[in-house]
Amino acid sequence: MNQITTENLKSELDLFALTYKDDSALDKMVELCMCNRLEVNEMVGEWMAYSTNKKGLVITVENLEQFEHEGSQKRALTTPEHPRSKRGAALLPSPGLLLSPASFSHSVTPSQKYNQRGGKGEVVVTFGAVQGTRWVGRKAGESVQVELLDGPEDSLRCSYKYMFQRLRDVRNVLTQKIEELGESLKSHFQIEDFCPASLPAQDSITVLGQVCCDSNGKLNAQSVLLEAGPEQGGQQVPVDLSELKEYSLFPGQVVVMEGMNTTGRKLMVSKLYERTNSTSLTVAEPVNVLVACGPYAPSDSLTFDPLLDLINVIVRDRPDVCILLGPFVDSKHEQIEKAQVTEPFEAIFFRCVQSILDGTKSVGCHLVFVPSQRDTHHHPIYPQPPFTLPNHLEDQRVTLVPDPCTLLIDGVTFGLTSTDILFHMGAEEISCGTGSDRFSRILKHMLTQRSYYPLYPPVEEVNMDYEKFEIFAQMPLTPDILIIPSELRYFVKDVVGCVCVNPGRLTKGQVGGTYSRLLIQHSASEDGKRVSPCLAAQVVKI
Repeated sequence: MNQITTENLKSELDLFALTYKDDSALDKMVELCMCNRLEVNEMVGEWMAYSTNKKGLVITVENLEQFEHEGSQKRALTTPEHPRSKRGAALLPSPGLLLSPASFSHSVTPSQKYNQRGGKGEVVVTFGAVQGTRWVGRKAGESVQVELLDGPEDSLRCSYKYMFQRLRDVRNVLTQKIEELGESLKSHFQIEDFCPASLPAQDSITVLGQVCCDSNGKLNAQSVLLEAGPEQGGQQVPVDLSELKEYSLFPGQVVVMEGMNTTGRKLMVSKLYERTNSTSLTVAEPVNVLVACGPYAPSDSLTFDPLLDLINVIVRDRPDVCILLGPFVDSKHEQIEKAQVTEPFEAIFFRCVQSILDGTKSVGCHLVFVPSQRDTHHHPIYPQPPFTLPNHLEDQRVTLVPDPCTLLIDGVTFGLTSTDILFHMGAEEISCGTGSDRFSRILKHMLTQRSYYPLYPPVEEVNMDYEKFEIFAQMPLTPDILIIPSELRYFVKDVVGCVCVNPGRLTKGQVGGTYSRLLIQHSASEDGKRVSPCLAAQVVKI
């Protein structure tokens, strides 16, 4: 394919005296050439045939989007009995062909609500210095280093003991977490020693333990217990929070409390201790990162139009790294729940990956795939092993990571999880007088507890393997950026020096959702203070 540029396109349009509205229309036409693998003269010929039938349209972004949309509708409904015309075949991008619903579903009807959505490309959240920011990646040939911070992930591919775990082993994991966080807090706040929580004492004491509930119901201010570690007696003590002006607690939280326990029956808490840790890695060049989370198809159709639209965004913006979180083959999709697909779930996933690889080949961006508990074809267990791909899909641009994981992108640390811990903890947390919003409180808990899933016990839908949890679900350090998609509203927040991003989901039921883009560059610490590497971030409607 010859080089496709706006100059070449202008010359071809001038040759046929075709008019265009502005430069954005030319950019859109160049994008269509790349996505559909068409030469400039082929694209102009396609447009002339289309616009002639429409009584001579001016080339605008809106008209080009309609041109692209109508072409995709014709592609999806093609059958062996009604073969595709040569013109239609030329316009068909490889991703669209692979994701044609006729290949794996009885229903080929596109989602009307998704196709009629408004606000395409609208920016709904901004963070940092977005004024004048160019959302494009580095020049071609400038590589970005992407690697897992924790090293080899192969051990997550081995057998799990879920449903065969001994209670003693689970208890040991939880005890280890209490002791590790306790030692860190003791050192940071220069605490001399922890006292047994259940022994009567006339003076104020400092105790270490884990928050739990006195029943199977929801935690509230009157039902809080502190369960001490083995070194502090291992007993559960009721806690009185009435003297605290503010607090935020959840089941499973490791805390250090200071207070009085004159009778040995109840701890009157007067102070809570918490802290975070930090990192001081550096990076020279700014990096453009795109983040999207599934589902990648609307709930009423398996056309995967949102995924194809995302591929077009990647081609247009040319990010350095794309972080794509599941679900890719959503277990909650209407047609999957009703067993209306005609192809194995894993084969549909491979089609998605092949489409992404083919569609972004001209960009050369690095692709990071993160599994989800909702991926029908994958193991629904936490922590979740990375995807596996057949040999023909192996690519140097692809990094397969587990859920959760800590990733290094040119030295900037990213914490990634596709599990909706915001939703899970939001239903269990209790608070009083904190003055902060619920999202910030939960995110701060995750960072101070150094865990991607600090809630205990977990919600029923999370199949926890505590042996793997101890090794792979902890935060080795506070990440620079935490990617934490949720059903709850999208946001970008700075929480204790960590930029936390909920990109939303690419589809919300039958309508379009959102994705996020970030421009990052790690700076050296100033006077020992953590400096955010996130220069700018946005959440954008697909």
